Amino acid sequence: MDITLQKDATPWLLLIFSLPSKKGSERVGVWRKLQKYGTLSLRNSGYVLPNSPTNQERFEWLAASIRGSKGEASVLQVRSIDDLPDEILKERFRVERKPDYRALIREVQAFKRSNPASPAQLARLKRRLNEIVEIDFFESPLRGKAQEALLQADRPVTPAARPGKGRVAKADYQTRLWITRPRPGIDRTASAWLIRRFIDPKATFIYDTDAGAHPDAVPFDMYQGGGFGHESENCTFETLVDRFGIRDKKISLIAKAIHDADIADDKYGRNEGIVINQVLNGWASQGISDEELMRRGMDLIEGLYGSIS
Repeated sequence: MDITLQKDATPWLLLIFSLPSKKGSERVGVWRKLQKYGTLSLRNSGYVLPNSPTNQERFEWLAASIRGSKGEASVLQVRSIDDLPDEILKERFRVERKPDYRALIREVQAFKRSNPASPAQLARLKRRLNEIVEIDFFESPLRGKAQEALLQADRPVTPAARPGKGRVAKADYQTRLWITRPRPGIDRTASAWLIRRFIDPKATFIYDTDAGAHPDAVPFDMYQGGGFGHESENCTFETLVDRFGIRDKKISLIAKAIHDADIADDKYGRNEGIVINQVLNGWASQGISDEELMRRGMDLIEGLYGSIS
C-alpha cells in the first residue's frame, strides 16, 4: 500500500489511549491490532499511521473498542510533528517493515534450499507477503526483493529466461529499447545510468510491469520476463557490471554502494547509495513522472561517479 502524503491534507493520524491497569488482556489485544495495522509508536505517547480512509476506520473502531473496555481513546488528525519531519517519519515506517520482509525472504530461501514449496506453502507465503505490503505504506527497499524471491519460488527461472551467466557482447545491445518497472528506485536508476554510460549510449527506457507486452525491449530489474536482474546475492547493477565485463575502479565502488542500498544486507558498509535512495523516495512521493524520476536518479549517480577520485 503506497501512500503519498498530500501537501494540503492532514497527513497523519494519531491514536492516544489509556486502559485501566486491570485490563491486561485487553491491552494485549490492542497492542496486537496496532502491530497488525503497521503503526509507528511515538515515544509511548501515541501511535501514528498515514491518513487514509482505511487507517481512519481502523483507528476509530479500535478507539471505540478501548472505550468499551472502560478506557479512554482519541483519534487525532495531525498536520505535522515538530521534531519529526514527514520524510523522517516515512523512513521510520520503511525501517519497521524490514524485519518482516527479511523473515519472509529467509523462509522462501529455506524452501528453495530443501524441496520446492508445496502449493499450500506458497499460498501461505503469498498471503503473508500481501499482509506486509498492505502496511508497507512507503515502499521499503526490501519489498521488491521479497516479491522476486517468492515469484522465483513459484515459477523458478529457467536457464533460457535470462542471458547465460557468461559475458555478453555490448555490440548486441546497441540503440536498444530497455524496459524496467515503474517508479524506479536506486538499483533501477543506477542500472539505467550504467547502461547509457558504459553499454548503450543511445538507450531509451520505458516503464511497465509486463515485459511480455514489449517483446523488442530488453528487460532489467524485472520480476519476470528475462533480461538482467538480481542473480545470487547481486543486485541488477552488479549483474550488468559482471555480464558486460565493465572494469572501472569507480564502478566497483558504486556497485558496493548500490548493493547496500538495494539489498540492505550491510555487506560492504557503504551509505552513499542509501542516501541517494532516500532522495529518490522523497521525489517519488511528490508524484513526479517515471521519466523525470529516472533522469534525476541518473544525474545523482553521475555526480557520485564524478566525485570519486
